[in-house]
This record gives sequence, C-alpha cells and structure tokens, in this order.
Amino acid sequence: MGAGRVFAYGAAAGLIGDLLLGDPRRGHPVAAFGRAAGAVEQVLWRDHRGWGALHTAVCAGGTVALGSVAARAVRPSPVASVALTAAATWAVVGGTSLAREARTIGRALEAGDVEAARARLPHLCGRDPQALDADGMARAVVESVAENTSDAVVGALVWGAFGGVPGLLGFRAVNTLDAMVGHKSARYRRYGWASARLDDLAGWPGARLTAVLAVLAGPDPREAVRAWRADAAQHPSPNAGPVEASFAGALGVRLGGTLSYGGRVEHRPVLNTRGRAVGTRDVERAVRLSKRVTWLALGVCAGARLLMSARSSKRGK
Repeated sequence: MGAGRVFAYGAAAGLIGDLLLGDPRRGHPVAAFGRAAGAVEQVLWRDHRGWGALHTAVCAGGTVALGSVAARAVRPSPVASVALTAAATWAVVGGTSLAREARTIGRALEAGDVEAARARLPHLCGRDPQALDADGMARAVVESVAENTSDAVVGALVWGAFGGVPGLLGFRAVNTLDAMVGHKSARYRRYGWASARLDDLAGWPGARLTAVLAVLAGPDPREAVRAWRADAAQHPSPNAGPVEASFAGALGVRLGGTLSYGGRVEHRPVLNTRGRAVGTRDVERAVRLSKRVTWLALGVCAGARLLMSARSSKRGK
C-alpha cells in the first residue's frame, strides 16, 4: 500500500474517530505535550528571543522526530501505518470538541441563559465574557469556529498530506506552542516570538485552503470572495484574516470590531461591512459550515497525497 492510500485511509479513520469520540476528558496527547513543553520552559526561560527559539526547536523538533521514528517503525506493515496515521489524526484534530463547545454556548444563548453562556465561553476562546452581551458572545463563537476550523482541523490535514505522521504531529506542536507562549505579554513578548512566527508560517497554507473551501461550501460564495479580498488584509493575524473574512461573507454577517482579552481592549477592523450583526442562530450556521469545510479538506488533502504518491511511483520506475 502506497503512502497516498495510507494517509487517505488513516486520515479518514482519524476524522471518523474524532466524530465518534471527540477529545478524551483525561490523558489527551496534546495536553501531555503541553505539560512537557511547560517543563522545558521552566528550564530554558529567559527574556530573550534566542532562548525562545531554542524552546521552539526542542519541543516542535522533538515532536517531529518522535513522529518520524514511529512512522519508520511501522512502515513495513500497511495496517499498522494506517492505524498510526488514524491515531495521529484523531490526536491532533479537534473539530468535534469545537462544534460541541460552540453548540453548548449557542443553546444557552437561544434559551436566554446569558450567564451560562458566559461561564462556558472560556472553554472556547480567550475573550472576557463579562465584557460581552448575548450578541457579542455569539460573534466571539462564530469567530472562534472559523479560526479553529483552520487551526484545529484543516491545517493539520494539510501538513499530514505533505509530511505524514510527522507533519500531523509537528503542526499541532507548533500550534500548541503558539497558544502557550506566542502572545504579547511581558513574559512572552520576546521568548514567544519564534513560536508565534513559526505558527504564522505553518498556518499559512491551511488558512488559505480553509478560506477557499468556505467560499465553496458556504451559502453565498460571491460575498465570501468579496469579503476575503476586501477585508482579510486588515486583520492583525495573517492567517485568521482570510478565514474569518471568508466565513463572514459566506454567512452574511459582520465579524471583528472591539474585543476584550483579560481586560485588554483591542479595536479590530470590521470584516464584511455589508453583512448584518451576528445573532445566536448564526452559531449553528457557522458550525455546519465548519463541518462541510472539514470533509472537503479531507478530500482535497487525501487527493493531493494520492497524486504526489502516484507521481513519485512513476519517477521511480
């Protein structure tokens, strides 16, 4: 069995596993990586970019090396290779948990239970829930669904298609490091610089594929393209911009604006200015669009891997 079919079968099985099982409540591999990365930080932390780059290299490089060793060990067995790819895919994607958290908040908002929604919002994003009303929380959820469709699903599939199990694990390691140390606090402004920049690079292809698929899968492709072209570059994140803008246009809503993170207020440009304000019902619409994008991404990435494998086989003959 070629590498293309190993990835295609394994990634599909992993996504089905995520659909059926979601994330485990205890012992999640990503949480274990986070603890290990935290331990490395305790040893290496200095208020210096170079030490932060070393932290990134140790944690992300070590994860890629571990994935390479595991993939090489099971290579003689196609069944074991598919199983390892499935396990790695399940470990690094988080689409089901993303949808579950978003829908929990959406149901609370639809029931008028704003306090329950506020209590749950930190499970999904870092916004200050006390600074948001019901519509503000709905907007935060839609933005988080859009961004995490790229970060938690599509980006991993893209790197899995190009790099197999090491690519899957490496992408999740980089993304997790960015969440841990890549923000601009006093402690991490310099130390987390390398992790943040590497995450921007690693997330670039997945973000663009997510935006393209949101155009194709959304209810208003023309507006999705228009919002992407007009507004994505105004977002402070080079990867969240295209994703959130295309989702905004596809759903016909406005995203962006004033945000609050732990008491720190940010004024971001509005994405899709021609759209309406986000309402509670848009949470479910965003989740459904995310799911369509996920399965389209699997098809695109599996197809790309099969094509690369076929071309490699022809060159080897």
